[in-house]
Amino acid sequence: MTLYEKLTTGTYFIAEMSANHAGSLENALTIVHKAKEAKADCLKIQTYTADTITVDCNDEPFLIKGGLWDGYKLYDLYKEAYTPWEWQPIIKEECEKIGLDFLSTPFDFSSVDFLEDMGVLFYKIASFELVDIPLIEYTASKGKPMIMSCGMASIEEIQDAVDACKRQNNDQVILLKCCSEYPAEYSHMNLKTITDMQKRYKIPMGLSDHSMGSTAAVVAVSLGATVIEKHICISRNIKNPDSEFSMEPHEYMQMVEDCRVAAEIRGDISYDLTEKEKASTIFRRSIFAVKDIKKGEAFTSDNIRSIRPANGISPKHYKELMEKQSKHNYKTGEPISNNEL
Repeated sequence: MTLYEKLTTGTYFIAEMSANHAGSLENALTIVHKAKEAKADCLKIQTYTADTITVDCNDEPFLIKGGLWDGYKLYDLYKEAYTPWEWQPIIKEECEKIGLDFLSTPFDFSSVDFLEDMGVLFYKIASFELVDIPLIEYTASKGKPMIMSCGMASIEEIQDAVDACKRQNNDQVILLKCCSEYPAEYSHMNLKTITDMQKRYKIPMGLSDHSMGSTAAVVAVSLGATVIEKHICISRNIKNPDSEFSMEPHEYMQMVEDCRVAAEIRGDISYDLTEKEKASTIFRRSIFAVKDIKKGEAFTSDNIRSIRPANGISPKHYKELMEKQSKHNYKTGEPISNNEL
């Protein structure tokens, strides 16, 4: 199975570390192991520095107002939250040791080049970068699967991003429905959009989830999502820019288990009976004599009824029988024969 097939069949779980290392490589490596224990398929980080993602400026547009990061300057937030690049090969190696896939989000050309040198196998495009078509084209040109979050994006902007990949002859695309709120409110998530996006773009779908708990992930899987991305931390008590909306390992594991069950329940489109259902069909309804009936006597609502079990003629023939006379003698509780038709 190719990596893209792995991403688009079953349910694939990405554990996003982001800033949850809180500036400690030891924490980062602990999160790798916690993600594996929590049944994640992949550990994801982000590859940027404050200088590659913004500039150090105190002007009004660079100041965050409201929300989880109220009062931060963009440069200072990213300086605090970033994962040092010298750690990233170490984190990737630790993932490989324990059988965990490794993924990162690049934010500029230099980070793509850095990740290429590391030998990453696929890429994630963040919601805020979905409009950066040159970055998407450059990343897609590497010929590896592209997972793209669609938070804040219009129909046209999503199409632009998909087309950017196709121009690079890269059709290995997965789109993630996303509500770019931290944390996201349930009433704002509109996960029914997943089914519309599947029809509109003809591309496998997933969810990048910033809400609390696992409910949204379970709903997404029930709607056909094959990829679930969720932030993971050692503990929300280890404060950092992402801790407030991240899952602790035991919560992440419960989410995985719940989603696996949801995927099993969703199943496939099928009108076939299971073996147990076949065995139960005997208890469906059919037409029985509820009074003794003599040969030649008319069938009436007094002497025949649709009841359980299913030994007799189908109830769909009830009205037809009411116009006929019996060809046989029947005792009370005897099924009406098919040859009465």
